[in-house]
Amino acid sequence: MENLLLSVDPYMRELMDAGWEIGEPLRYGRAVGRVLESRSPEFAPGDLVAHSEGWSTHAVVAPGRAGVRTVRPPAGIPLSAYLSVLGGTGLTAYVGIREILRLQAGESVYISAAAGAVGSVAGQIAKVLGAGRVIGSAGSAAKVAYLTGELGFDAAFDHHDGPVPELLAAAAPDGIDAALEGVGGDHLEAAIGVTREFGRIAWVGAISQYNNPAAPPAAPRNLYAVSDRSIHLRGYQVRHHLHLRPEAEEWLVPHLLAGRITSRETVVDGFDRVVDAFLGVLRGENTGKMLVRVAGE
Repeated sequence: MENLLLSVDPYMRELMDAGWEIGEPLRYGRAVGRVLESRSPEFAPGDLVAHSEGWSTHAVVAPGRAGVRTVRPPAGIPLSAYLSVLGGTGLTAYVGIREILRLQAGESVYISAAAGAVGSVAGQIAKVLGAGRVIGSAGSAAKVAYLTGELGFDAAFDHHDGPVPELLAAAAPDGIDAALEGVGGDHLEAAIGVTREFGRIAWVGAISQYNNPAAPPAAPRNLYAVSDRSIHLRGYQVRHHLHLRPEAEEWLVPHLLAGRITSRETVVDGFDRVVDAFLGVLRGENTGKMLVRVAGE
C-alpha cells in the first residue's frame, strides 16, 4: 500500500517514551493509503484504506487488524476527513461531547485547545446539539478569531493573555455545566474552578506536559473542588470507544455535507517533513488537524 496522508497527533509524544528501535517506523500513527497489490479478497488494487501502521511511505496491512478499514468517501467528503473529523480526532471529540459529557441543549461547555483537531470538532458538535454557550481557549489571537468568527463559539480567549483560571472565569462568569479538557495543568484547574455543582469534566489529555518536563504538574491545585461540588471528572481514551465509530460517522457525515460542521486542516507536504509537522503540533502551530501529504491522491 502507498500511503497518501499521515496523521500527526499529540498522543504520539507519550508513545515515544517507550522507545523505538533505530530504523523502525513510529508505530500507531494513523494514515490513509491506496492499495497497490493485494493477497486478500477484502482489498483490491486502488482501494483506499485507513490504518494505524505508523509513519512510512508504504505499509503492509491485514484485514481485521485493529485500525484497518476500507474507506469510501461520499461525494463532497475529502479523503483527508478520515484522518480528521471522520478519523480518530473526530471520534475523540464525538465521544467526549456525546458519550462522556452527554451534553444537553442549553448547557454551557468549555473546550481547551479549541482550535486544534479535537477541540474544533468538539465545539461544532456542541453547537449543533444546541449548547447554550460554548467557550474555548486557544494559543493566538488569530485562533481566537477563528473560533468566534468561523466556528461559532460564543466566547474564546488566548491563554497567553494571563492566568488561565482568571481568563476562563471572565469568559464564564456564571460557570459552566461541562468541559472537554486536553491540556492539563492550569487549563484543568481553570475548568474545575468554573464548573458548577454536579457538572461534568471529560479529561482526554495533558498536551502541556508531553514535551515540557518543566511545566507545572498536570494535577490541579483545586482538585478538592471535584469532591466539594460533586463534579464528575472522568478520563477517557478513544481506543476504548472504537465501537462508536459507525455511529459517529452516521451522525457526522450529514452535518459535514450540510456545512454545519467543517474540517479545517493544516497540511505539510513531503514525508521528509513529518518531524517538522509533529513538532509543530506540540508547539500549537496548527489550526484544526495537522496532516502530512506523502503522495498525491
